Amino acid sequence: MTLDIKSVEIKEKRLTFGHVERRIGTHRAATRYEEATYDLQPTVNFHYRPTYNPKYELYDKNKTNIKMDDWYKFIDPRQYYYSSYVAARAKQQEGSEQNFSFIDKRNLLDSMPNEVKKQILTCILPLRHYEWGANMNNLQIVSEGYGAAIASAAMFHAEDRLGTAQYLTRGALLITQNETQDLDNSVNIWVNDSSWQGLRKAMEDSFVLEDWFELHFLQNMIMDSFIHPLFFDYYELQLNEKGVIAQSMMTEFMRTWYDESSKWVDKTIQIACEESDANNELLSSWAKKYIPIIEEATLSLAKNLVDNHIETVASIKQNLLDRLAKHSIIV
Repeated sequence: MTLDIKSVEIKEKRLTFGHVERRIGTHRAATRYEEATYDLQPTVNFHYRPTYNPKYELYDKNKTNIKMDDWYKFIDPRQYYYSSYVAARAKQQEGSEQNFSFIDKRNLLDSMPNEVKKQILTCILPLRHYEWGANMNNLQIVSEGYGAAIASAAMFHAEDRLGTAQYLTRGALLITQNETQDLDNSVNIWVNDSSWQGLRKAMEDSFVLEDWFELHFLQNMIMDSFIHPLFFDYYELQLNEKGVIAQSMMTEFMRTWYDESSKWVDKTIQIACEESDANNELLSSWAKKYIPIIEEATLSLAKNLVDNHIETVASIKQNLLDRLAKHSIIV
């Protein structure tokens, strides 16, 4: 007796959901990112306007002066949905944990000069309040933004800012051997120290911006393009040249995160500019308005951090202008 086993290939009738299929076609299966992003936001059948802002629908294109034919053009180049985002951050967290453990086991902070420790606690630690503000701003983008493509990416961005604030806090606690007084002092520095008041005012002014895309452009493009390179590139490069590497190890996440997140920020600005000349002109006007404000605030901070602070901030500004020029935004 012989047994002849045959296999039959059953072709699926549909490769993905109908609303995704209408965007990508029927010729291929959708990626998980596409299924987790495209057209998830409701567009009809709202019961009533929000009582806290009744001039708009719950999801309303008119909450920004940027105009788009399709708001799902703002696809994240990183293709982050919940699972891929969590996996990427978990891997980075593992690397950061190894860095902190290495610093602790090798007593690297013992060789850090006291003046550097003091500088970190007085000139770097208050930055955690800036990161908290960036978290709030990105949550506002999530709340007011239109389309799940940009809202979901902004949500991940907001959570990253809390992580950055926590790393700054953890580094300070490692330096002070878990003494919390310097955390309280950092609040006082953020609120009262003259060198921080330009940045604090810019942050608090951003809290009341009504146009969510303007807020995205100000926080994630302009402010971050000045602040992150100053604190986590130029300042730490100066420390490394003096043989102090522990601070760079404690802030490794910030540098890799900034390089990665800039790809998403740049893509959103590129797409908005390519949509219309009106969008490009509006973004250019915002750049002309905000860059001088943030430049002045950064100069006030840089003089306490780096040598040749005027040249350093000029270099940071030029890098930002070069990024904007790629999208035909001329300041």
